[in-house]
Amino acid sequence: SIQDKNALHLYSINGKYLGSETLKEEVSDMCVTGEFIVMGSLQGFLSIRDLYSLSLSISPLAMRLPIHCISVTKEYSHILVGLEDGKLIIVGVGKPAEV
Repeated sequence: SIQDKNALHLYSINGKYLGSETLKEEVSDMCVTGEFIVMGSLQGFLSIRDLYSLSLSISPLAMRLPIHCISVTKEYSHILVGLEDGKLIIVGVGKPAEV
């Protein structure tokens, strides 16, 4: 975060710059799972981005409170979201029939 601007930068394992994406929210936690980046923000949004293009995979989900931590289950079936008020939100991943 530089001068109230937040950005997500992508580098290769060898340190080569691959790209960046400007963010509207302040990231509080993130988790890389497979080919996706799952991010939580202090503004209360849960975002899922493609790891290689950094573009949003779905529109951000509003949690209404600042997100303090996120985690993804081993089977990639659920996202666990810890909110500022101590609540744990469990978000199912996949098609509605699979969730």
